Amino acid sequence: MAPNFRKIKAFGRQKKGAAPPGYIDTAIEEASDHDLEAGSFLTENTRNNTVENNSQGDNPYLDEYRALVRYVDTYRDPHAEVGEEDFSQENEKRPWWAFWRGGKAGYARASLSDFETPSDWLNTDIRDGLSSMEVERRRKFSGWNELATEKENMILKFIGFFRGPVLYVMEVAVIIALGMQDWLDAGIIIGILLLNAVVGWYQEKQAADVVASLKGDIAMKARVVRDGHEIEIKARELVPGDIIIIEEGHVVAGDARLICEYDNPNGQAQYQAELTAQDVTSPRQEKFEEGDDEGTPHIGHAIVAIDQSAITGESLAVDKYMTDTVYYTTGCKRGKAYGVVTAGAQASFVGKTASLVQGAKDSGHFKAIMDSIGTTLLVLVVFWILTAWIGGFYRNLHIVHEESSNNLLTYALILLIIGVPVGLPVVTTTTLAVGAAYLAKEKAIVQKLTAIESLAGVDILCSDKTGTLTANQLSVREPFVMEGVDINWMMAVAALASSHNIKALDPIDKITILTLKRYPKAKEMISEGWKTEKFTPFDPVSKRITAVCTHQGVRYTCAKGAPKAVLALTDCNEQQAALFREKATEFARRGFRSLAVAVQEENGPWEMLGMISLFDPPRSDTAQTIAEAQALGLSVKMLTGDAIAIAKETCRMLALGTKVYNSDKLLHSDMAGTAIHDLCERADGFAEVFPEHKYQVVEMLQQRGHLTAMTGDGVNDAPSLKKSDCGIAVEGATEAAQAAADIVFLAPGLSTIVSAIKISRQIFQRMKAYIQYRIALCLHLEIYLVTSMIIINETIRADLIVFLALFADLATIAVAYDTAHYEKRPVEWQLPKIWIISVVLGALLALGTWILRGTLWLPGGGVVQDYGSIQEIIFLQVSLTENWLIFVTRGFETTPSWQLVSAIFGVDILASLFAGFGWFSGGAGEPSSPASISSKLSQNGATDILTIVVIWVYSIACVIVIAIIYQMLTRMQRLNDLGRKKRSAQDTMMENILTHLSKVALEHERDEKGGDRFYIAQKQVVEEEE
Repeated sequence: MAPNFRKIKAFGRQKKGAAPPGYIDTAIEEASDHDLEAGSFLTENTRNNTVENNSQGDNPYLDEYRALVRYVDTYRDPHAEVGEEDFSQENEKRPWWAFWRGGKAGYARASLSDFETPSDWLNTDIRDGLSSMEVERRRKFSGWNELATEKENMILKFIGFFRGPVLYVMEVAVIIALGMQDWLDAGIIIGILLLNAVVGWYQEKQAADVVASLKGDIAMKARVVRDGHEIEIKARELVPGDIIIIEEGHVVAGDARLICEYDNPNGQAQYQAELTAQDVTSPRQEKFEEGDDEGTPHIGHAIVAIDQSAITGESLAVDKYMTDTVYYTTGCKRGKAYGVVTAGAQASFVGKTASLVQGAKDSGHFKAIMDSIGTTLLVLVVFWILTAWIGGFYRNLHIVHEESSNNLLTYALILLIIGVPVGLPVVTTTTLAVGAAYLAKEKAIVQKLTAIESLAGVDILCSDKTGTLTANQLSVREPFVMEGVDINWMMAVAALASSHNIKALDPIDKITILTLKRYPKAKEMISEGWKTEKFTPFDPVSKRITAVCTHQGVRYTCAKGAPKAVLALTDCNEQQAALFREKATEFARRGFRSLAVAVQEENGPWEMLGMISLFDPPRSDTAQTIAEAQALGLSVKMLTGDAIAIAKETCRMLALGTKVYNSDKLLHSDMAGTAIHDLCERADGFAEVFPEHKYQVVEMLQQRGHLTAMTGDGVNDAPSLKKSDCGIAVEGATEAAQAAADIVFLAPGLSTIVSAIKISRQIFQRMKAYIQYRIALCLHLEIYLVTSMIIINETIRADLIVFLALFADLATIAVAYDTAHYEKRPVEWQLPKIWIISVVLGALLALGTWILRGTLWLPGGGVVQDYGSIQEIIFLQVSLTENWLIFVTRGFETTPSWQLVSAIFGVDILASLFAGFGWFSGGAGEPSSPASISSKLSQNGATDILTIVVIWVYSIACVIVIAIIYQMLTRMQRLNDLGRKKRSAQDTMMENILTHLSKVALEHERDEKGGDRFYIAQKQVVEEEE
């Protein structure tokens, strides 16, 4: 029953775990009684301490033992540790020729992940902390406290734009041109390579700067003691030896050793005593494993509780005591304490693990596609060169001929230039980079570029409920109170069973406490001398929060949590329990989340007080966004920790479908593997979900061939975010979740995710349009030039060919900024479809060029009006039709951007000037076989303006015909589905096998003789009562 409240004076209490007088001496005596070696060590140690404390200057042992102690403290085993000297910035100068090596000195310095903090760095006082000068000195050795990869060398990055199979072919073409002393062609090819590298480097850098500026908004923070003051800094500014404050709701910003509770000013002395005791236990300073039952016993009570699930997989928070290590990126669930940073991010437990896979770069599916296309084009180039050479042998052409461009080496040079799209790697990569900047403007930070491709192909989105589908604005509705219970007492107990760290309150605890405004008497109750002795936060096993509090000498245990879990604590009779369950079901059907409240006085029976109903309304735009997502071919599944009735009601309100199942059906079901996979695939959502269920859902959907996106915000969500094809950290996610995700969202709601999917599909469409366009260009000139070489012994001059390649790249650099459309279904590369369409387009372009060339054999000159050059006429027609082809492959759903139109129009004008003035035409040119005999063919290579207009009109007609045929191809359903992977692929045998294996466990037991015995058994699952 509720206590009789009156105003009382609160007295302070002595801190637990204080070391009694003589603590060290007692430990020393006990250790020396049991361990002769330890006793000898202690005797030596005691003597040293006595000498150190001797104030007289005539002690003969003073200098000797001081030197000995200094030797022990500063000795570094060169085979075991990496100390300060290995990281010194001044010990070795970098040679002048090694400009690419990192750092201005110490070019061979060890990796930061190998840095081991010197022991004397960890003796920082918790009141003063480190000075600013000392922080800067230590940072020279330890580096910045972040897992980010080393800063990219801009010179090496620029050189990277000259690497790759396609670019190597162009570089071979430069060598051939130089060997033939064709300085102009060599210079232009080098110019093309430089242009692609400069534009690609600049666009990537610009896009990266946009993303980096937004990443600053999600940077981890840390509270430290510096220069005697508590300040908040960015976590990357920490150095080993910093005093950090670890408190509930915060992420640990570096590996740290716990010193003492925050409100224990004398805790550092006890901490030093505990460290000494641990050294006494092991004179050789052996390190005990955390799980070793025979290791150093903990003194006092737990200081903090740490969530290590992302590292160890444990669902429960782990209690940490004085001198225990808390790890980088783990989350504090309870308590507030001082800690000393023992290792920066790169040298931390997590950092060393990350460094093991740092060298394995994730090239992703995108690079594999680019390599596949590049390799195929290289094979085609070799084929066309061989074909041209075979035809040349029959015409008795020389390998090199100084007076004629019709020679085999020139043919090879021309086909190398036009056969490989030098801009393909650059344009596609920069399209991704610029797309990342577009996403950043929509508050979506892309962690790696390949995630854009994954997001564009996602067909199932697994979304959490709170904050994404709902507004994350909890409100307390009318509570249910058991008969004879004062509602104010129930609300007071609910507030007592809540976290009181107002800096980082859980949303449920926050609304529970703020609801006291509506209950002034309850607020008065908790203000009358309560003291919290122990607080146990919510965990997924007990499903409740408990707090042990005292008031006027009476101990109360307050509990708040899931109705079933709290009801199991109490001694309610059947009638009361039935009423309670009925009310909980009613709340759930109305979409309310229920929190049961109970209390125990001293060791008496638990008393059920009632239930608080919480409601989180759906976001105003969620239902419309879900309908929009479904129209995009995206299936949305809701994964929530709420009860199944609440989940169904939420799905009903959002028109999401009501096929919602309990998560136990995923892991603890007796169904066959195929049936579980079918259930997972067809479900609209799952209720009472834990992190392991999220991982299981992703795995099952991927096994069926689906590309899955998973949203998450907590440390526990990190494994499933990593597992999914596209992990999405929603707004307000923890640092651990952000680190595991591919994309981090800074804006709340499902609409931002769907908007990002649209943008990613637009980016994909730009790349796909450009690739189709570029393959068609290669095939166009390969088909036309090789056939003209064989049939009429004619080719376009190499000088004009390099300009065609240059113009094609100039015109399409703006593709990254085009206003592309997005498909209404998840996109895929569909390489067979791309190649078929590209081959058809290339053949049509070649046919159009051949028709134009055929008119020039007519006595009247064909398209030539007054005068013209065969070389320039063909050059202009090829340039115009190739440039305009991008308007065909991009589709007609949207209007081209002004950047793309301007770039192409500018190149078209430049190509027309080439034709008008006869630049690089070679005059009358070499006659074909048979030769064109029209009198209108100019001798200086110039072409009149009327002929140029006719060529423009003819080229427009060619592009219109090609566009009509392209539209017919894209509307063929069979071609549209060609190359698409089968989603919902079923492998009954494998699914059943994997499901059976997941239910098998390896059990261990000891026999009577102490021997170990292992055997395979089925996992035992304890089913909860409904």
